Amino acid sequence: MRQGPEIEHLDADLRRSTLVAGGFMGADPRSVADVIDADAGELSRLGVTARELASRMREVTNQAARAQGVWTEVDPEHEAQVDEARGALPCPWRHRGRYFKRITTIRRKGSDDILRWSDLSLHMIDAHGFFEGKGSMFRVEPAALVQMLY
Repeated sequence: MRQGPEIEHLDADLRRSTLVAGGFMGADPRSVADVIDADAGELSRLGVTARELASRMREVTNQAARAQGVWTEVDPEHEAQVDEARGALPCPWRHRGRYFKRITTIRRKGSDDILRWSDLSLHMIDAHGFFEGKGSMFRVEPAALVQMLY
């Protein structure tokens, strides 16, 4: 896919980001636009939008945050926990907003199925359809999220 200068600049920022170790693209050789397009295609096949998925992620985060660091039941099959650190991170798309350094972990009871996301990751999924590149620290596969949350 041909990219304009703004997307090329964003792609470079996401790869060398000082905000997260290893950047937001991990070892993924694809462009940010190609990553977003591929994930949007996957979500379309799964019958859910990035916004819908982010909304459910936010519900889990908010529910777990109320438990203040203790595992809490999300539904009969899942439990979640939120870990917080001081500070906030800006979105690499360079618009207003800073996102708490907070990690939500959800697990399926009685199994090893665990997923995690940060508040910034949740925002990037919601606002930009960006699940991060393959191999990045907070990459969550759209299909895995759908399977866990629905």
